[in-house]
Amino acid sequence: MIKSAQTFSYLFGYLPVAAKNLAKFKKQKDGMDTEEYSRLIHSEPQKWATGIMKRTGSKVTVTGLDKLPGGPVLFVSNHEGNFDIPVLLSSIPKPFGFISKEEVRKFPVIPAYMEEMNCVFLDRTDRRSAFKSITDSIAKLQAGHTVLIFPEGTRSKGAGLQEFKAGFMRIAKDAKVPIVPIAIEGTSRIMEKNNNRVHSANVTVQVLEPISLEELSEAGVKAAELVRSRIEQALESLPHK
Repeated sequence: MIKSAQTFSYLFGYLPVAAKNLAKFKKQKDGMDTEEYSRLIHSEPQKWATGIMKRTGSKVTVTGLDKLPGGPVLFVSNHEGNFDIPVLLSSIPKPFGFISKEEVRKFPVIPAYMEEMNCVFLDRTDRRSAFKSITDSIAKLQAGHTVLIFPEGTRSKGAGLQEFKAGFMRIAKDAKVPIVPIAIEGTSRIMEKNNNRVHSANVTVQVLEPISLEELSEAGVKAAELVRSRIEQALESLPHK
């Protein structure tokens, strides 16, 4: 209970500081190239996410950062729990936006940062919004920004890898960027498996070898399954599996 209070107090208590810094960052935008501004904007969510994870008392082990290529990529990750985004923001140095549900727009400050991070908002109740999220993601990538997607769509809550929706394949192919698979394990033990109370947990993040457009083309209709299988193999390779 104490960790829950500390975590959520920090989560919302940091917002006034974040708002002040966002205004300062926007003033610096002119004269900066895409990569420079992305790094600047990423620094604040990374600091915020690091503070959140510190207050959960969790240990995050990250491998494969040396595999991160330069330029825009499509991060494709499994989706285990609510803490996936804070874990990835705090542990992946490459700036990225992500596809998020439309309801997040109701929060103060956070959606303003997400827009600057080149996140994409999705209304799951609107089929046109789903199509637009694909075209928006392609545009972000083509403009030089990295995007993260959770193709399972919903959290597995630690119940095992779910089916991947294949829409992410069109994003990678149309934007002509490689896919970098990411395997996350342990985030559901922070919250979902504790009746939504925050507990400390050991979390692993594995950044896997990029999958090139050539590999995806060769895989054909099985390309989505290729990406899923890489993540599944990485999760199964963990010692406690």
